[in-house]
Amino acid sequence: MTSSLFSPLDLPNGTRVPNRLAKAAMEENMAGPGQLPGAALQGLYRAWGTGGAGLIITGNVMVDGRALTGPGGVVLEADTPLGEFIEWARAARQGGAQVWMQINHPGRQVRAAMRGKVWAPSAVALDLGKHSKLFGQPESMSEADIHETVGRFAATALAAERAGFTGVEIHAAHGYLLSQFLSPLTNRRDDAWGGSLANRARLLLDIVRAVRACVSPDFCVAVKLNSADFQRGGFSAEDARQVILWLNELPVDLVELSGGSYESPAMQGEAADGRTLAREAYFLEFAKELATVARMPVMTTGGIRRRAVAEQVVASGVAMVGIATAFAHVPDLPKRWLSDDESTVQDPQVTWKDRALAALARMAVIKRRLRALGAGHAAYRQYSPVLSLVIDQLRMQRLTRRYRRWQQRG
Repeated sequence: MTSSLFSPLDLPNGTRVPNRLAKAAMEENMAGPGQLPGAALQGLYRAWGTGGAGLIITGNVMVDGRALTGPGGVVLEADTPLGEFIEWARAARQGGAQVWMQINHPGRQVRAAMRGKVWAPSAVALDLGKHSKLFGQPESMSEADIHETVGRFAATALAAERAGFTGVEIHAAHGYLLSQFLSPLTNRRDDAWGGSLANRARLLLDIVRAVRACVSPDFCVAVKLNSADFQRGGFSAEDARQVILWLNELPVDLVELSGGSYESPAMQGEAADGRTLAREAYFLEFAKELATVARMPVMTTGGIRRRAVAEQVVASGVAMVGIATAFAHVPDLPKRWLSDDESTVQDPQVTWKDRALAALARMAVIKRRLRALGAGHAAYRQYSPVLSLVIDQLRMQRLTRRYRRWQQRG
């Protein structure tokens, strides 16, 4: 009998997702020259496009070329040529999945070496202990900066639709700009964009309205939201509940629930506020609760790698299961599960005392695997965290130099 994981999901705008398994976003840092999605990214999404997922969400695409989460990030602005984006969408859509572009602005989470524009709601720098200086000093955004950012999200969404993507996911989690506006730890403004939760949520809600106004009705608009920041005094589960109630009043097709930030990497299973997260499906308890008030389908992501856990997510009333790292290792995991293959994957374990360095090493292992998939090497290999981190740091230096040259050319 076909499991509930493989039943279709009808979205509020009338479109259908073929099944309940989503390839969740990972930051690939695999852009080609010009910060465009070249052959490497197209190859990677070709592997996922035939893997059986009902929904494929890209790694975050930057709405402003002056501010990237990493030097290998893809940028899509109003005047960006669309040829390589069209090929990217075509590669990902070949198996019939919905393919959504995740669109994002990093805010203060910009590496200092990139010399980018480090905007934030307030001039509150990242606190990563001895690693804090790796990131730029943020400047508080003006009213004009905020309105420009709303327009940039809308322009990127429209360009994504023109390129053949079937939706966008607005990234308001993981400590990036919209998440920074939502959190009282990083938003210390006393104007219409700060203070009360209603003011702190204003930017996200304005962006949703602007995006929805410029795309077609059957183009999907989703939001990625923290279930909590997992930092004392930060954006809470109660705050998330209220934001979802506000999103209920807008034409939003899905909300993905995650958690954490660079300072508290709950999305990697670690919380700075001392809370213990589940070993798999980190945010399921939050998602189950929030799904009871959401009018749109809810998806949760975070460490899911076993079919039994994915089944548990759907059985709990959460509509979609977001899987990231496991798809890096087994790109056709949905097809295997559909044929009753119980394939599972162990996340790379890095238990170094320096948690920030360990998190970088875990990410380096995953990104190395993604590059292998993009080059057509599907066979799974285990990688050394130390060697992967060294390779990644050298690669980041090279990409940073390339990005800065691109930036100087305007």
